[in-house]
Amino acid sequence: MGGSSALWLAVGFIGQALFSMRFLLQWLYSEYKRRSVFPLAFWYFSILGGATLLCYAIYKRDPVFILGQGGGLIVYLRNLQLRLRERRRQQTPGE
Repeated sequence: MGGSSALWLAVGFIGQALFSMRFLLQWLYSEYKRRSVFPLAFWYFSILGGATLLCYAIYKRDPVFILGQGGGLIVYLRNLQLRLRERRRQQTPGE
């Protein structure tokens, strides 16, 4: 395995680890809150992991993987935008 291939394999594993962390985080946070919740960090891990995996998919030239991760990133970014907007509304008194 060449240096470039080993680097991209590492990128793929790092992306998968970041992406998987969101599930662990969501589960632990829900257990802590005693209800199903998605902490803000869930969306950050989704974006970081999804973007890293998208880079890996582009390198591998896998159109199925590219479409899946690219589409997912749109959803994750939109959810983060909605959460941040909600947070700003809650912090702004008198609106």
